[in-house]
Amino acid sequence: MSEKRFRHAKILAVSGILLAIPTALVSYSPTLYRMFCNLTGYGGTVQRAVAKQLDTPISNEKVTVSFDANVAPGLPWEFRPERHKVEARIGEPTKVYYYAKNNSDETLIAQATYNVTPYQAAPYFFKIECFCFTQEKLGPGESARMPLVFYVDEEMLKDSDAKGAHDITLSYTFFRQKDLSPEDVAAARDLKAGSEEKDAKLKNSASAQFENDAPRQ
Repeated sequence: MSEKRFRHAKILAVSGILLAIPTALVSYSPTLYRMFCNLTGYGGTVQRAVAKQLDTPISNEKVTVSFDANVAPGLPWEFRPERHKVEARIGEPTKVYYYAKNNSDETLIAQATYNVTPYQAAPYFFKIECFCFTQEKLGPGESARMPLVFYVDEEMLKDSDAKGAHDITLSYTFFRQKDLSPEDVAAARDLKAGSEEKDAKLKNSASAQFENDAPRQ
C-alpha cells in the first residue's frame, strides 16, 4: 500500500471510531452523550428554551417534516410515528404523535436520542421536551401515545445555508437500559402516564416551552 493510501485509510479508521463513540455512549450515559454533543454540535444538546403561542402563525413559507423511529437491537418494542410526514408553516407550532408498545412479558426501561437533518436546519428546529434523554418505562404489553409539538424558527429564512432546507427529518432511536438497580427502575418515567399528562397540559395551555439542541455557529 502506498504511503498516501495508508494515510487515507488511517484517517477513515480514526473518523469511524470517533463517530462510533457517541452511539455507544447513548445507551449507557445520556450525560456523557450530551457533553459530547455540547462540545461538537453532533446531535445537539445546547438547551435553548423559549415560550411560544401554540396558535400563532408567523410565516407563509412551508417546510415538509418527516418522522423516523428506530429501536436498537435487544429492545422488543414497537415504535413508530403516527404520521410519517407533515407540511408545516415556518414559525407555526405543529402537533404530532409517536406510538410505542412493549411487546415483551416484562417491564422494560428504554431511553431515546434524536437527530435533526439536514444539519443546516437543526439549529432552527424547536420542540417541546418530550421522551428524549430520559429513562422511560413500559409494562408488559403496555403502549403509549406520545405528543410532540415542534416549530421551525423563521430565523432560518435569514440563513443563507439553511433557508433552502424545505425537507427536514426528525429521527428518534430507543435503546434498552440494562443492569438497572431497583431504585433506577422505580425512578424511571412512566411513559404512558407521563405522555397522557403532557398531552393534557398541552390541550389546556395556550403556550408551551420549546427547546433547541443544536448550537448556531
